[in-house]
Amino acid sequence: MAVYFSIILVAITVITGIVWFADKFYLASQRKLNAIEAQKAAREHSAIELPKETIATLMEPSALVDTSVQIFPVIAFVLILRSFIYEPFQIPSGSMMPTLLDGDFILVNKFNYGLRDPVARNKFFDVGLPERGDAVVFKYPRDPRVDYIKRVIGLPGDRIIYKNKSLYIQPACKESDAKCPGFVQVVNTFTNKYQGPDAEDGMNQFEAVMLDKTHNILNDQYTLPRTGHYFQQAGTAQDEFLVPAGHYFVMGDNRDNSLDGRFWGFVPEENLVGQAVAIWMSFDFDRADDSFLPHWIPTNVRFERIGAIN
Repeated sequence: MAVYFSIILVAITVITGIVWFADKFYLASQRKLNAIEAQKAAREHSAIELPKETIATLMEPSALVDTSVQIFPVIAFVLILRSFIYEPFQIPSGSMMPTLLDGDFILVNKFNYGLRDPVARNKFFDVGLPERGDAVVFKYPRDPRVDYIKRVIGLPGDRIIYKNKSLYIQPACKESDAKCPGFVQVVNTFTNKYQGPDAEDGMNQFEAVMLDKTHNILNDQYTLPRTGHYFQQAGTAQDEFLVPAGHYFVMGDNRDNSLDGRFWGFVPEENLVGQAVAIWMSFDFDRADDSFLPHWIPTNVRFERIGAIN
């Protein structure tokens, strides 16, 4: 859907832009010239001046031209803002709880990871790349029409082990390095039983310190650790992931309720959309099953959630 919207937005911008330029550099001057000629003809044939209302009518653009001239600057601004700076997204699931909740509306910074054209998404200006711990929006590798949001766990060349609900990271090692670093465990410190929105029985919240970056995660005490059911990469041990060049390994913060890289592999760099940086609005949609209101109508505004994303 986002791809189709981008194509439609680009098409409208191009069409209205062509009309805007045509009016500015040709059509407006032609209307003025026609009004002058009409005034001249009136003087020659009847020796009278055309009424001001008539001249104003001759100077007026057509409805199509006038509409295009009015909306082009607005559409162009929206296109530039959405394509190269910030784009709004809605969180549709609980896979990133407790960081992000179903009903959160977020802003995604599209500049941090380089500028891409809004249709083919080819990068034309390099700015930077994701870091471990970034919450990123990307095109789902198995269906690029769908946008996902997860947290970056592994960078190109990293080795990742996720076993018994514990995460270990071995940063990428260059051939020129005299000694490669070993695996570092991500320390999870229990904080409380999660009681926030969309809480379920057995959800425990932890503070995870991932190589000097801190964020919150959830684990379900009633969900048994998975063994041998993850995406299996050729040449690696069970529960181990070696991140290929130009790819990233991502996981949801709601570890036992997230369809992420553990199950389908890695995110190519070209699939990155941007970094989730802020919640600009948050709605609650919980209601009784017998409610007559449509499911898409909010029942509450969660103002306390508005702000930066960690």
